[in-house]
Amino acid sequence: MLTNMKYILVTGGVISGIGKGIIASSVGTILKSCGLHVTAIKIDPYINIDAGTFSPYEHGEVFVLDDGGEVDLDLGNYERFLDIRLTKDNNLTTGKIYQSVINKERRGDYLGKTVQVVPHITDAIQEWVMRQAKIPVDDDGMEPQVCVIELGGTVGDIESMPFIEAFRQFQFKVKKENFCNIHVSLVPQPSATGEQKTKPTQNSIRELRGLGLSPDLIVCRCSTPLDNAVKEKISMFCHVEPEQVICVHDVSSIYRVPLLLEDQGVVSYFCDRLDLPIESRPRRMLTKWKEMSDRSDRLLESCSIALVGKYTKFSDSYASVIKALEHSALAINHKLEVKYIDSADLEPSTLQEEPVRYHEAWQKLCSANGVLVPGGFGVRGTEGKIQAISWARKQKKPFLGVCLGMQLAVCEFARNILGWQDANSTEFDPESKHPVVIDMPEHNPGQMGGTMRLGKRRTIFKSTNSILRRLYGDAEYVDERHRHRFEVNPELKQHFESGGFRFVGQDMEGERMEVIELDDHPYFVGVQYHPEFTSRPIKPSPPYFGLLLAAAGKLQGYLQKGCRLSPRDTYSDRSGSSSPDSEISELKLPSISQD
Repeated sequence: MLTNMKYILVTGGVISGIGKGIIASSVGTILKSCGLHVTAIKIDPYINIDAGTFSPYEHGEVFVLDDGGEVDLDLGNYERFLDIRLTKDNNLTTGKIYQSVINKERRGDYLGKTVQVVPHITDAIQEWVMRQAKIPVDDDGMEPQVCVIELGGTVGDIESMPFIEAFRQFQFKVKKENFCNIHVSLVPQPSATGEQKTKPTQNSIRELRGLGLSPDLIVCRCSTPLDNAVKEKISMFCHVEPEQVICVHDVSSIYRVPLLLEDQGVVSYFCDRLDLPIESRPRRMLTKWKEMSDRSDRLLESCSIALVGKYTKFSDSYASVIKALEHSALAINHKLEVKYIDSADLEPSTLQEEPVRYHEAWQKLCSANGVLVPGGFGVRGTEGKIQAISWARKQKKPFLGVCLGMQLAVCEFARNILGWQDANSTEFDPESKHPVVIDMPEHNPGQMGGTMRLGKRRTIFKSTNSILRRLYGDAEYVDERHRHRFEVNPELKQHFESGGFRFVGQDMEGERMEVIELDDHPYFVGVQYHPEFTSRPIKPSPPYFGLLLAAAGKLQGYLQKGCRLSPRDTYSDRSGSSSPDSEISELKLPSISQD
């Protein structure tokens, strides 16, 4: 039994966005597969209190946690890889630390002392990490044994200096055998010569050592596997054994990264270095990852989904949405093809200004097997989204609207079926005579940060013959994560229902419309919540799973069979309850016959 918490710090060098998040998640995954309880903390050196007010072009999407924390998308990776539930305090920012220290100073906690970066800020960072590492994140409520900490940005940035200094002190506070550092670096391969260059890594590690941290493992990100000579060169110039140089080259799917680390002896290294109590039993969970990545490499049939949004130039803006689609595609043995469409390109004004863009966008939309309109903010591109929804409704194309996508589906139906030409959301047209979407009573218009309906809320199914209810395993209610300021106007509900546009899911009080479904359509579903945040590789999110089934023409056959391949059960990870063999046989999803 572990008595001391083990800390693994992941730092990065040379460039940001090198893949520290995936490395940290993968390290956590292989340790979890050895039977340890693992938690994760992401440190972002920016001064924002949280990620809630970022544009998705800044740091990618904003990920929402059960407790309503708006955090960095790396926490989404941790939750998906490790199948854990984190809280907002697992994302630490410079803003949060300074805010807590300044509040203490105002209360007089420092008794007249000069408050400084060292020791006050650095102590606050260490206390935060030690406190948060103990919070249970697994369903069984056990205290974690290992905490993986990812330090955002690049070593040498001015803004991350207090954090590096805090961990320099921390390694002595918790003792050497309870702390180790993984440094992720880039090994570029200039196309002119084709040889792998180690100088950036050498410089990055020299800088890290100068700040008082010595890497235990150097993870080299490269496009092709590292040559042995290069590995030995890094080992020699960076003062580590060749075994401590780990190569993570570009792979076909991120599910392969834990396997890559495992193959290079990372687990046995941690066992010795951190004195971990791991028996050398077969690691069932990793078998599952292997099975998954093999499967994703072998897919032959493909299924295309048109993603109609406004942040389509940067795929990280929709990271969780893409992951949820991938999880669902994998579950039905299809390769996913996402067609990104900027919704503004579908609008008539584009036809006048840039006809080629307009026709290309419509060609993409018309050739897709299904249509997804994700959440978003602001008026730009909303008319284009309504055009796409209208097309999906009339052509009976499978459609899923999430958050704003669901609200716009309500607007589209009101305009084109109920004949309310000016129907709109008060977010975009405050003067509309038919405000079908209105802002919520608790929204405070003066302040932007943290003023939304956030976090896990319960949705009750009001109808027994709802497709989505059946996809959720005929549940009476579901708990999903929300992030919105506006909602469907409940007073106009009757008008819609009489037209076959049903609000099948509502909140506990029956005042908020949470799920819509359209009669006489193969799959026309809208959800006010964000189901993508709780999707897992092995347990796809039901609304997305339904979209993929419908897009592949398999939904009816699946429902007729009583949803036998329920995404919630297929390969649910209850490691420890079953023998490895049954665990692996559970994994092989029954293939759905072509009905």
